[in-house]
Amino acid sequence: MDRAVRAFLDVLVVQDGASSQTIRAYASDLAQFQAFLGARARPRGGVPLESIDAASIREFLAARDREGDKKTSLARKLACLRSFFRYLVQVGRLPVSPAEDVRAPKLPKPLPQVLTKDEAGALMECPKGPQRDTLRDRAILETLYSTGARVSELVGMNCEDLSPSEGVVRVRGKGRKERVIPISWLALDAIGAYHAQAGVVPGTSAGRPSDAGAVFRNPRGGRLTTRSVARIVAKYSQPLAGGAIHPHTLRHSFATHLLDEGADLRAIQEMLGHVSLSTTQKYTHLATDQLLALYDRTHPRAVNPEEASAVAKKKRTL
Repeated sequence: MDRAVRAFLDVLVVQDGASSQTIRAYASDLAQFQAFLGARARPRGGVPLESIDAASIREFLAARDREGDKKTSLARKLACLRSFFRYLVQVGRLPVSPAEDVRAPKLPKPLPQVLTKDEAGALMECPKGPQRDTLRDRAILETLYSTGARVSELVGMNCEDLSPSEGVVRVRGKGRKERVIPISWLALDAIGAYHAQAGVVPGTSAGRPSDAGAVFRNPRGGRLTTRSVARIVAKYSQPLAGGAIHPHTLRHSFATHLLDEGADLRAIQEMLGHVSLSTTQKYTHLATDQLLALYDRTHPRAVNPEEASAVAKKKRTL
């Protein structure tokens, strides 16, 4: 199984263009699965691939559930195993996949966290000062909010991907699929100010050759990581949003605010890089919830009778 796992992970990198985060997660999930099978084997040792059945996979997921894994983690582990065994079928190692008949855990579907337009505007103004890192952080926030890019797409941006004259930027999404999306002049100005102060020269880098041309860099000149961007967003959002937010919150805010202003759902789908329109449609539910909340707060006939009685009583005491 060790050789099969290594070959599968190589295929994910070379053919599918999976991100480093996906590779690390899948490698960890498969290692857990191997350890689980090895602990159950009699005698202890390797487990033939042909002996793995759907019951083995269900027992593994049940064991991880008892260990306290979240439903989302269990769903990812099952998705990993499905991909792994599907690969083994494709290369002729197995006749059928034992994972296809295993039902995924039912996941809750909470609405994504979204900033109000005022909160988003205030967040953009938080980084103040002429220092290099401050200018960079301002550019990061402006770019995330104006493009709706994933944080992995942001750190992967190169200077050559920017087209200020056209007001667009090219990003590489999941599976290394490229798309061209609009970017605001505020974001472009912020990037320009950061590059001018930091002396960023496109095509050069003090770090690895792959960092040459990176738009956003650390103090040593290397490409920023997704974790670094998450820390930057958390730092500035902590005092504003009642707690630190994740960079993905700016992506959700981007889509919701466009929808609020009348943008077409298909256009938002294209900008976000969603394969399915159903993924984008969650923002219509979010916009509806915000509309209902606004209605409840402002319409004179929307007040609950008990609340109206309490308000009238309070007025009388005043």
